[in-house]
Amino acid sequence: MGQNYERELRLVLSGKKKNIEGVLRSCTIEEKNRMRMVLRKPFFVIRVAGSGIEGSGDVFAARGDYGFPIEVKSSHSEKLYFDERLRAQYDAILRDCQKSELLPLYAFRLKGVRGDSWRIFRVETGAITARQWQIAQRIPPLPTTKTGSVYLNWNDGLPLNKFISMICYDDSETTSQDEIRDPIFDEAMKRSQIFAELERRRSESKVFKSRV
Repeated sequence: MGQNYERELRLVLSGKKKNIEGVLRSCTIEEKNRMRMVLRKPFFVIRVAGSGIEGSGDVFAARGDYGFPIEVKSSHSEKLYFDERLRAQYDAILRDCQKSELLPLYAFRLKGVRGDSWRIFRVETGAITARQWQIAQRIPPLPTTKTGSVYLNWNDGLPLNKFISMICYDDSETTSQDEIRDPIFDEAMKRSQIFAELERRRSESKVFKSRV
């Protein structure tokens, strides 16, 4: 994976306007509006020291209650099958994130395509917090082959602009002509709020029972 694409993703998630506009040239109006939401609510993004080391991911992006180790990949082909090296990277980030209860992601850039060229996938670790689960349920997992091996299929991923819209969503703000909200994400956030309330009540119940 070229460092140029890793840098592109870092600058977009960091809310750098010049770089965001650079990747939006061939995007639709809806894609542009969603992507620009990160200008108001950027991520804190760092390139992981020793990027490429097994288990480290390439970048780490954090915002509010969320933190994501991200493996960045690119290809001219819509499908990227994992060789021994890529499989070792996957196994390592899966293992390390299970220990730390983080939600690892893959960002896959398709070269030479118009519009939003990035797609986001999640690694299914089975060990994430309730807050992270709210996001994880909206991100497709890495697909698997008939033999059960994980790989990347660009067409199956979540577009980066929708990922940004989902994370940067704020129902306390009104929608303007420059901000288009997706009903699917509105509904997802409502379900997330319900889930969070159920978790809060469950926790309170456990505390009450322990005192009785």
